Amino acid sequence: MKSTENDKFVEILLADVLEVYGYDFTGYSRASLKRRMIRLYELDGFVSFAEFRYRIRTDSGYFKRFMEQITINVTEMFRDPEFFQTLRKDILPRLGTYPFIRIWIAGCSTGEEAYSVAIFLKELNLLHKSLIYATDINPTVLETAAQAIIPMSKIKMYTENYIEAGGSEQFSEYYTANYSLGKLKDDLKSNIIFSTHNLVSDNSFNEFQLIMCRNVLIYFDRPLQSKVFNLFDSSLEKFGYLALGTKETLDFSSVSKNFERHTTGKIWRKTQ
Repeated sequence: MKSTENDKFVEILLADVLEVYGYDFTGYSRASLKRRMIRLYELDGFVSFAEFRYRIRTDSGYFKRFMEQITINVTEMFRDPEFFQTLRKDILPRLGTYPFIRIWIAGCSTGEEAYSVAIFLKELNLLHKSLIYATDINPTVLETAAQAIIPMSKIKMYTENYIEAGGSEQFSEYYTANYSLGKLKDDLKSNIIFSTHNLVSDNSFNEFQLIMCRNVLIYFDRPLQSKVFNLFDSSLEKFGYLALGTKETLDFSSVSKNFERHTTGKIWRKTQ
């Protein structure tokens, strides 16, 4: 693809994806999408844009690969341990006063964050009365998430994150090792529902006491961020918490007046 035509081709492909599969990427950062599309085009050896477009439109199996490549799926267990420390010591114990806890992890990718939350809920004896909805636009990463598999090459980092975040057990208690892969214990998954949800086009589906959407909104433009913040506002109970990524903020949103900033990290509490 010639560089001068790339922008036009990106818009054509995104229109196809919306028309054929119903995935709406309006408001996503074009620079990131374009870079990933060109990389896939070159990686898979297409000789023309028409061929690339036809394959995406007509081959649902290839479309899964396309989705896997153009969506951002960078995650790890207990990522940003300081945040998880606040969650464990402050936020989750407060939620423990509720008869039932509903948590939404939006943009959950391959599920590491959902399992991290489940581990801390278990340590606080709250997992049995909690339900974690872990959603993502990409069905392929959700299939991976549901398998509860973690690469053993990352265990050292995950263990260090867990300890730094204030974990009270041996991290090895939560998985069984099998050569290069670790399998997380089944009881961690029993209170997690993995399902597809598009922050661009789908509506609120429950009332939550905690919504976590960390390092997702940085890929959205300002109007889409505003739309998503309104969705989160309508999905949170009063006095519920919203947690964002380190480079994200609620401060300039139209709904910020409904929230107060927590003293630690990128966490806000809904006050009205």
